[in-house]
Amino acid sequence: MKLVLPGGSGQVGTLLARAYHARGDDVVVLSRQATAPSSAHPWRTVAWDAESRGPWAEELDGADVVVNLAGRSVNCRYTQANRTAIKQSRVRSTRILGEVMASCARPPRLCLQSSTATIYAHRYDAPNDEAAGIIGGNEPGAPDTWNFSIDVATSWEAAADAVPLPRTRLVKLRSAMVMSPDRDGIFDTLLTLVRRGLGGTSGDGRQFISWIHEVDFIAALDWIIARDHLRGPINIAAPNPLPNADFMRALRRAWGMPIGLPAMEWMLEIGAIAMQTETELVLKSRRVVPGTLLADGFRFVQPTWPEAAAELCARRRRA
Repeated sequence: MKLVLPGGSGQVGTLLARAYHARGDDVVVLSRQATAPSSAHPWRTVAWDAESRGPWAEELDGADVVVNLAGRSVNCRYTQANRTAIKQSRVRSTRILGEVMASCARPPRLCLQSSTATIYAHRYDAPNDEAAGIIGGNEPGAPDTWNFSIDVATSWEAAADAVPLPRTRLVKLRSAMVMSPDRDGIFDTLLTLVRRGLGGTSGDGRQFISWIHEVDFIAALDWIIARDHLRGPINIAAPNPLPNADFMRALRRAWGMPIGLPAMEWMLEIGAIAMQTETELVLKSRRVVPGTLLADGFRFVQPTWPEAAAELCARRRRA
């Protein structure tokens, strides 16, 4: 296949590019900074500005799959300037991709459009699947930053739906956190806290964490690519989300760290300011399950976190 990965220079994009290139597929990453192939990144990288048509558009004509990962990181303080940049980076890049795909003589047969599990409501009572999940917004008593994240997610999906693509199947990937032992990913961040003795409960520890192991993330995309009947929003998450307290306890055990200092909510607020991030990324309950994948027969290799954490920690130790 030929796969084009707009915004594919980050952790998830590199994970996908590495896996598909190793299989012999033609992988093209669209990035703001084009680089020559190297031993670490042997696939092609083509420059784009994520806002306007350019020579990069030729890569989409005849491509089999487009996986749109473009968007500024949400790991920052939600100042007004950052909010505008986060939202516009997603909406504008998605819009121009849609326009280019619609105009291709041989449009891609499939567009896997990034979305996020954060689109669902903060809840403890029941998991959110695609059929009965509650789209979040205006959470009672929630900080304004939580509602901003919902606005970003819904605007992102709306941008993907805005341009008709009669010859391209569209799937919106409502992805949970992708766990891999690579440096600078979310697992690396969490493991660093554990190794420093700081990987205890965050807040009251009741908030659910949705996650997916990298092996299952790639396998889920393979499953979707191979099945033309799968369309629309699909949750890309392991079937067993668990509360923060249990999640961090399992990670500490997997690494062999007997202690983990807890962080009360007020401590997290101070830490978020110091680290230039937001507590919403830690305190919102993301209880998301992959209803569509399970109903379609997909089987997870790593469905439970304690076993997944042990596998990831073992590979990290060998690295």
